[in-house]
Amino acid sequence: MKKIIRVTTLSIVASSLLHGAEAVQSLGTVTVTANKVEENIQVVPQSITVIDSEMINEKGIKTIEDVIREIPNMSTIPDRGVQVNFRGLNASKFTANNPVVIYQDGVPSSFKRAFTASLENVERIEVLRGPQGTLYGKDAIGGVINIITKEPTNELSGSIGIEYGSNNYQRGTINLNAPLIDNKLFINVNGELSSTDGWVTNKHNDDTKAAKEKDNTFATSLYYKPTDKLSTRLVLKKENSDNYGFKGYGIVTSYDALYNPTYAGLSDFKRENAENISYEVATKEKNIINSQSFDIKYELKDYLIDAVTVHRKADLDGTYDADQTNGTSYDNSTLFNDASTDNYSQEIRISTKETDGVRLVGGVYFDKEEKKKDKYGFHTIYGGVDYGTTNTLSTVESDTQAVFAQAMIPLNKKFELTLGGRYQSVEKEIDLEQYNNSTISVEYNDKKDSSIFLPKLAMSYKIDDSFTSFISISKGYMPGGFNILASTSDSTQNTFDDQTSTNYEVGIKGILNNLAFNASIFRMDIKDIHVFRQLTATTYYTDNADKAHSQGVELDFTYLPTESLEISGSVGLIETKYDSYKAGIYDFSGKEIENTPAHTINLSFAYYHSNGFYLRTDIKNQGAMYFYDDVDKDFSKESGYTLVDAKIGYKFSNWDTYIYTTNLTDEEYVNTYEANSEFAIATFGEPRFVGIGAKYTF
Repeated sequence: MKKIIRVTTLSIVASSLLHGAEAVQSLGTVTVTANKVEENIQVVPQSITVIDSEMINEKGIKTIEDVIREIPNMSTIPDRGVQVNFRGLNASKFTANNPVVIYQDGVPSSFKRAFTASLENVERIEVLRGPQGTLYGKDAIGGVINIITKEPTNELSGSIGIEYGSNNYQRGTINLNAPLIDNKLFINVNGELSSTDGWVTNKHNDDTKAAKEKDNTFATSLYYKPTDKLSTRLVLKKENSDNYGFKGYGIVTSYDALYNPTYAGLSDFKRENAENISYEVATKEKNIINSQSFDIKYELKDYLIDAVTVHRKADLDGTYDADQTNGTSYDNSTLFNDASTDNYSQEIRISTKETDGVRLVGGVYFDKEEKKKDKYGFHTIYGGVDYGTTNTLSTVESDTQAVFAQAMIPLNKKFELTLGGRYQSVEKEIDLEQYNNSTISVEYNDKKDSSIFLPKLAMSYKIDDSFTSFISISKGYMPGGFNILASTSDSTQNTFDDQTSTNYEVGIKGILNNLAFNASIFRMDIKDIHVFRQLTATTYYTDNADKAHSQGVELDFTYLPTESLEISGSVGLIETKYDSYKAGIYDFSGKEIENTPAHTINLSFAYYHSNGFYLRTDIKNQGAMYFYDDVDKDFSKESGYTLVDAKIGYKFSNWDTYIYTTNLTDEEYVNTYEANSEFAIATFGEPRFVGIGAKYTF
């Protein structure tokens, strides 16, 4: 009999699997590494969602976006990459960083165009909700997605999977763990190949694959343990993606005989028009990400020293139809973006080895990053007249240094105190040249230095053996930066300040009979929040709103009414507001923060029969949210929607065979919207999808 530990949010569901027969048994406890030391999740004074490898397989979680859909008050929109919103915090457009950071094998990433991770060799995923600046540093202003890969063993193990579905969707996966020298040297190889023709047809050239995608991911790691005290891990990863077309369309402003404009609004967009769109410029975006990490651990009697060195390089080459439609004055106009991000980081950390008593962790962190735009701009053709090319070349260099420490201190058998702090400094420099055709129109060179102290204070109280309450105060931070579409050399118009957040949270965790839950109430005060606005139809800028806040409630749970039935879910309710935000003559104070759903609700039902048959239904409801509309200088409201996913499968021997569907009811919904005086653009969520698959595990 093989034991599987399934972790859903706080709860742990112990399951048994014998020749494919699975039955839910009981609830228990688990150890997590949220604070970079091993701890019982029940005593960690913060909200944590944990998803293990079994849940990843059962729910069909393939991407970071799929992970985010499981988290209360966390959502994404496809904004030339993956843009995350959490508790009212949005991605910063010109730094292109998300308010949530991914960590996998010590490799951090908040860059929205590289917000990816391989999930083929994962032991569990810990999603830490709330600012994590003390231990995880810059950009962790909202939270951290911490991905823990499987530890090597002396047994050969792995899996092979295939899937096929709607729109010629194809996916193949492989994962192999093998010992090369017992107890000393181990290797892991994992990869994923996927492609789809997409659901968009471009009528302009009868292209039925106008939104096709192709993604290839390959990773390998070597784990070497020469002595009982010393271990090393080398991880190499390469990710390639080719995305064509656009899952939406544009509507250009029209004019009557007296040149009175008619602007398109959010309600004018329909998915049926996106499914059969017409645009004349072939749109394509190619991303290549290469990363290498080297982790050295050395164990002393009472302490563990851990040094992680990381290099990550992301390259982007994109060409886009300027208005995402055809038959307008902008025909044959294009946008282009040729960019790269090169990052080196080093963290050296020392922590206590014991899981009981006082636990300590501290260290230093260094980071050097270069972001380059080799081509970034637009080629304008209006009314058949070629007005030439505007191209902005820029290099932004960043240097980060930090020192941090945190202590988890039991005061008695019931109370535990957490104290932490991080001092961090960031230096940034920009070198920018903007060309109109071959003539320099703007030169902009600037430097920006900032430093900050990020404290954390938390207390947990063990009510009894079943319930633990907590209270926490933590500060988060997202560095400011520069406007990389500068239209002037004036520094005051081209810089934006650091964004900070202070999160206050009270919560309770519990396991009672067959129910495990985690509930919390939070308030986040945000200062100098990053906002993204327009000067003209082709000129954008990032600015700061003085003050904003978000507050809400989060609940997640797992309930096991019988040995074969599992019910789980989460609820996030949130209220957001710009408390003080003036942009020139416009005052947005009192408006809700854009891209923030009013609520997120997840509800899952899973049934497992002893003969290997299983089925599950996952329901997600996302509340209404607002998009900024620059035409009206206001916020357009998009209604909420409900998505239903379902899966039926049969497990036998080492096989898992299944059929599944996403968006079963074929719900239509807009997930991005932008509007200016020249045109409006919207994109849509995926329509109904049906797929089949099989996975062999050994």
